[in-house]
Amino acid sequence: MKEKYNVVIVDDEFLAQKLLQDYVSKVDSLQIVAVCSNAFEAMNALKNHQVDIMFLDIQMPDLTGLELVKSMEHKPAIIFTTAYSEYAVDAFNLSVVDYLLKPFDFPRFFQAVCKAIGSDQPLVSTVDKPRDSVSRSNDFITVKADYKLYKINYDDLLFIEGQHEYVTFHTTQRRITALFALKDLEEILPKDKFVRVHKSYIVSFKHIQDLDKSDVTVAGNKVPVGASYRDELLARLQ
Repeated sequence: MKEKYNVVIVDDEFLAQKLLQDYVSKVDSLQIVAVCSNAFEAMNALKNHQVDIMFLDIQMPDLTGLELVKSMEHKPAIIFTTAYSEYAVDAFNLSVVDYLLKPFDFPRFFQAVCKAIGSDQPLVSTVDKPRDSVSRSNDFITVKADYKLYKINYDDLLFIEGQHEYVTFHTTQRRITALFALKDLEEILPKDKFVRVHKSYIVSFKHIQDLDKSDVTVAGNKVPVGASYRDELLARLQ
C-alpha cells in the first residue's frame, strides 16, 4: 500500500471543490495534485501527474464526466460526485469505483476512498480539521476562514447564503466563503439587524429594498423568500 495517493478534483462548482478539498485534507494518505473546473483541465492534469484517484463531477460544460471517462485510455480510480442519481447505471458500466450523490458527508466520502485504494481498513489516519469560526462584536463580526481573519461590519453585510456545509457572506466589497452552519449564524447575528428569509438565506434589514410574493430585493440582489419565513418577515418589516 502506498504512503501517498495523488488526487485530482474535477468540478465546475467552487463550493463543491472546497468541500472535497476539506475532506481530502482530513486523510493523511491523500494529497491533491490538481483542482480542475472542467474536463479539459482534468485531461492536462492526467498528462502532468501520476493520478491515483479522481473525484469527478458528471454535469459539466462542453464535456461531461461520463464522456471524459470514456475518452481515457488509462484510468485512475474514478469516484463520481454528482447531484443526479439517474447516471448511476451508466457510471458503473464504466467500472468506476463509487458514485457519491451530493450532498454527501465525510464518512460516505471516506468509504469511497477505502474502495479506491483497495482496502476495507486503509493505513490512513484522519485529522480533525476545525470548522471555520465566527465571533460577534457590537458593530461587526470576525470570520476565520482559509487561515485568515476577516472583519465584516454589519453595515457592509448584505446577505448570507448557505450551501450544504458552507456559507458565503455577500458584502458591499467582496464575498467570503467559510465552513460554517447557517443556523449557527442565525443565533450569532443581532436579530434587530438580520433576518432569516429562507432555509438558505439570512438578509440585512438595512439593505432590504422591496418584497414581492416570492423574493426580497437586497441591494439589487434578488433573494428567495421561503413560505415558512414570509409571515415573520412581513411582521418585522411592518
